[in-house]
Amino acid sequence: MKLTWLGHSCFILESGGFRAILDPFQGIPGLPDVAAEADAVYCSHGHHDHAYTDRITLTAGKTNPFAVEEIETFHDDAGGAKRGKNTVRRFTAGGVTVVHLGDLGHLPTQAQLAAIKPCDVLLIPVGGYYTIDANTAKQTADAVGARVVVPMHYRRGGVGYDVIGTVDTFTALYPPELVRRYPTNVLTVEKDTPEQVAVLSLP
Repeated sequence: MKLTWLGHSCFILESGGFRAILDPFQGIPGLPDVAAEADAVYCSHGHHDHAYTDRITLTAGKTNPFAVEEIETFHDDAGGAKRGKNTVRRFTAGGVTVVHLGDLGHLPTQAQLAAIKPCDVLLIPVGGYYTIDANTAKQTADAVGARVVVPMHYRRGGVGYDVIGTVDTFTALYPPELVRRYPTNVLTVEKDTPEQVAVLSLP
């Protein structure tokens, strides 16, 4: 499965020529609003930085190869009282499962973890303030046990909200040999892709 990171929490997943775009955004400092063609679009919740579909052109005629499962969670640590609900999704195709945590705002319950697992790739917010922070993200990633952990929703230089943390706070919690920094925003994951924290770069 091919993953392309467009910044913030937005990814394109591709399998068998089918493109699914996840959490397209608007108004992220340092990034252009997302504009893309896709065969399907999925949003974890209705905020503008995760559900900007105005410039997503949907194509038709392709069979969706992804088996998609949804797990209801919250956008905060107060049962949704502050920011509402958040939908976690599991995408499975070609023997690979990718889980996108959206704007998860709390440590998942045992029931939620049971629904999330198993997965090969975990797309996880790490910046805090609006989502779980680096320490809670590490606890979540450990509990899920994905082979490949891809951090998202963080600040890098002038890119991203200035109130959220950087990716380095998260990666510092791992042994250096597990952290791989890619010079590209594209990651292809196979069944035998080794264990790693994959830090992607924006083009």
